[in-house]
Amino acid sequence: MLAHYGLLVLILIAGVVYSISARKLTPVAALTGTIVACLVFAGAGYSGVAMMATFFILGSAATSWQKHQKQDFANTAEHQSGRSAAQVLANAGAGAITGLLVLWFPAYTTLWILMMAASFASATADTLSSELGTIYGRRFFNIITLKADQRGLDGVVSMEGVLFGLGGSCIIALAYTIGFGWSNSSFIWIIIAGTIGNLTDSALGALLERRGYLGNNTVNFINTLIAALVMLLIYLI
Repeated sequence: MLAHYGLLVLILIAGVVYSISARKLTPVAALTGTIVACLVFAGAGYSGVAMMATFFILGSAATSWQKHQKQDFANTAEHQSGRSAAQVLANAGAGAITGLLVLWFPAYTTLWILMMAASFASATADTLSSELGTIYGRRFFNIITLKADQRGLDGVVSMEGVLFGLGGSCIIALAYTIGFGWSNSSFIWIIIAGTIGNLTDSALGALLERRGYLGNNTVNFINTLIAALVMLLIYLI
């Protein structure tokens, strides 16, 4: 049992050291991420931590990729010092909540973990679609009006970005099935929920964030929560 938790401690220490030294997270954000990872582990074990780590690795790589081309659109402070604690909670907070739900209502563990996977699928899809879509997108349009719009603005998407997001959801769905056993339905459900969450993020960006009614962190949390709720709806149906 001690060795079981010892491995988790080593993973968390390695994650904290890397994220701070590489300026992916601020020190406070790294501590926040550690707490979130512990809640995810409490609910879904190492497979849950693997989903969270997959999101973090892919998101960090996508954010760093060709970042010199994204200087006009990127958050300069974020790139200099790393993501904040609020950003960690915005992207992984829903996963932590579902981890707690496993502890509180263990009879529905399968549902809670599927919702956790959906939230990480949405967070991954959102990050990949925005970071890589900005670089590789050719035609950019407002997701609400479907009219051509300026690259990098809230609510502006490209087909390439949407496809990158879909790929991100697929990777999290694959991580889930590796950890909890292959299931065609679960794999597809996670992809659907993650994609809906990602598109919700863009819609909220166009309708509310661009007008200053919501901040980016709030939008990110809502999109992961929507993905989890979509999974709940699919599961109940």
